[in-house]
Amino acid sequence: MSIHGGDVYRNHVELDFSINVNPLGVPDAVKAALRDAVERCSSYPDTEAQRLKRAVSGMLSVSEEKLLFGNGASELFMVVVHAIRPKKTVIPVPSFYGYEHAASAAGSEIIYYKTRRENAFDGMDDIFEILTEDVDLLFLANPNNPTGTLLHKENMIKLLSYCRDRGIYVVLDECFMTFCGIQFSMLSELKSEGLDNCILISAFTKIFTIPGVRLGYLVCGNRLLLDSIRKQLPEWNLSCFAQEAGCVCAKQTDFIAKTQIYICSERQFLTEGLRQKGYVVFPSMANFVLIYRKELADERKINGDSLYEYLLERGILIRDCSNFRGLGRGFYRIAVKTRRENESLLRCCPRGGIVGDFSDEKNRVLSSGGN
Repeated sequence: MSIHGGDVYRNHVELDFSINVNPLGVPDAVKAALRDAVERCSSYPDTEAQRLKRAVSGMLSVSEEKLLFGNGASELFMVVVHAIRPKKTVIPVPSFYGYEHAASAAGSEIIYYKTRRENAFDGMDDIFEILTEDVDLLFLANPNNPTGTLLHKENMIKLLSYCRDRGIYVVLDECFMTFCGIQFSMLSELKSEGLDNCILISAFTKIFTIPGVRLGYLVCGNRLLLDSIRKQLPEWNLSCFAQEAGCVCAKQTDFIAKTQIYICSERQFLTEGLRQKGYVVFPSMANFVLIYRKELADERKINGDSLYEYLLERGILIRDCSNFRGLGRGFYRIAVKTRRENESLLRCCPRGGIVGDFSDEKNRVLSSGGN
């Protein structure tokens, strides 16, 4: 089973709901920039990414000296861990596998903090108990992948300050934050609260539908730490395509605003449709939803294939989340796409069946909304 979505190379796929990219597609201006970049292929790309740095600095209202860029967010996770060399790392689960991959590559001991499904994977009030002074690094995703949950700013500030006082670095993954709105980001707090222990990482991959281009960025106010991270990056890690596209992406404010409105509407439509089918749909603030469908051990004899296989036979790919730590059989992540595509998915989805792992009271809470 793949640890990521988007495996369209080994499957016949007509609709891909397994990757969480913008259903509005690549902006026309970004497509034009990628075409223009072909003319730059005969030269090495700028190792300083000067034009890109200036553009993103303006977009984020952040000093250029606090920015680093990577070949996607995944490269940045890896180089941050190799710069810090943590002996002990805390990772809340379920969450993105890339954190575990990076920490393991550096030989770090990993402590998993399990969020509770009965609380819809929301809230981390007792995580402080395992954030002891021998912990070096904490990974946090906001909103989280694959649950779509969003931590409130007050709780984030409390958590980051707690870690700062104990010498714990925090990698804050905001790759899906653009779908929610800048008002939920910790970027402004990083500038004003003196949170030098925090490294904020995001990417243009999801919001601009360019996973094949690979462009991520990092914001950090700790100059010594930033220098250590920079030394881990290879030369020419950003292609001319990534740099040209990024300069144009940084100007797409209207496109981002349009996307946020569209995602909110379509996420609600998809959520209501799946709940009417009998699925548990967890409240999400991102451009995807996590669902649960009771799947019995002898389901093949009763209902045919698992939901993943059932839909794949019909040309629809979703993300089977059974290999996420803290989840298991019956959990799936489904991206929010266009209305027409969302309607196609709902038509193909079988009834959800009986949900056996959640209390009746919690099911009523989940079914009531929260989007």
